[in-house]
Amino acid sequence: MTTAAGPRDCALDILHETLRRGRPFDEALARHRALARLPERDRGFVRLLAATVLRRLGQIDAILAGCIEKPIPAKHGVVHDILRLGVAQLLFLKTPAHAAVDTSVRLAQERGRGGYKGLVNAVLRRIASDGARMIAEQDAPRLNTPDWLWESWVAAYGEATARAIAAANLGEPPLDISPKSEPEVWAGRLGAKILPTGTLRRPGAAEGGGGMIAQLPGFAEGAWWVQDAAAAIPATLLGDVAGQTVIDLCAAPGGKTAQLAAKGANVIAVDSSAPRCETIAENLKRLKLNAELVRADAAEFRPAAPAPFVLLDAPCTATGTMRRHPDIARHKTPDDVTRLAALQDKLLRAAAGMVAPGGLLVYCSCSLQPEEGVERIEALLGGESGLAREKIAADEVGGLRELITADGDLRTLPCHLSEAGGIDGFYAARLRRRN
Repeated sequence: MTTAAGPRDCALDILHETLRRGRPFDEALARHRALARLPERDRGFVRLLAATVLRRLGQIDAILAGCIEKPIPAKHGVVHDILRLGVAQLLFLKTPAHAAVDTSVRLAQERGRGGYKGLVNAVLRRIASDGARMIAEQDAPRLNTPDWLWESWVAAYGEATARAIAAANLGEPPLDISPKSEPEVWAGRLGAKILPTGTLRRPGAAEGGGGMIAQLPGFAEGAWWVQDAAAAIPATLLGDVAGQTVIDLCAAPGGKTAQLAAKGANVIAVDSSAPRCETIAENLKRLKLNAELVRADAAEFRPAAPAPFVLLDAPCTATGTMRRHPDIARHKTPDDVTRLAALQDKLLRAAAGMVAPGGLLVYCSCSLQPEEGVERIEALLGGESGLAREKIAADEVGGLRELITADGDLRTLPCHLSEAGGIDGFYAARLRRRN
């Protein structure tokens, strides 16, 4: 679809899939057939528009509630979504008012809701004229964070830090890159800066650094891969792995597998999903790296022999990645934390059994919830695991002492590195098996 409403029509579909059918945002984008036929610039706009609605949903719905006297019936929920898209354009993307209003009215007509054209027009014109005042009076970090997440972050980190986390989640993230080698060379070619942890960082779409990743220098020849700066740290905590066997559990999408293989490790990458294993294989082929891929449940997998290094990136609620996956705030619940914590315990016990005497286990998760991080390690160490915590030093993370907890674990928060564009929330602990 190439009309003026084409990108907005795609964004409306993606919102429906994400908010009303519970489909992950990235999956909704990938499965939308018409999106692939749009020009690159329009595809970027679709993603930015839908993501902005998801990030700012609390603010947007609060504004709409103040402008609509009677709630829109559930059967006409598409009208509410059209209004959400309009508000996002007017207040957060700075789309010209005539374009945002006219295309929203047109969408209502095209979706068989012509009876609501007058409402859509009136509400959006009011917001176009008075919206700046409305958002200035809002508490954006609090409004856009579900109650259960806000309360858990306040309990874990204090209100000031919880507010900083929630504020950081409202921004478009930069593009982080892990090079196989020659970071200085690739920083220059990619127009990136080198973070203290070694990751290359390009500006995000909001800072004019967008574009197709596959068209950037070095992608086709396999010189680098995309990986958030926080996600790139855990594999480095294993130290020198050249020539050593490393078992990488729950390995998809394969960024850590690539890191370890690039360091010369003999990697056994384990994942239970056939499609995810295919993704790892495709990435390794592009990067010209090798690893042994095993499709298996990591909790049931047993290696031929214990390994000197084991890395477990456990399935989790991923609440530390909401900058990149804004649907998480709308999809995850406290029940998910409880369910996944039980799975993490099971995986940790299995991983511990794979570590050779004197060997290292690094456990990590991209969750901000203590139940999926330090509490799982304390539960493991409280039993007869034969493991002991080996503290992480600040110089292992580029001297960034704020990333290390009092216990010597890694804990990154989205508000860390704020002057450089932030970082995903990650937890990691390093454990050594006693001889």
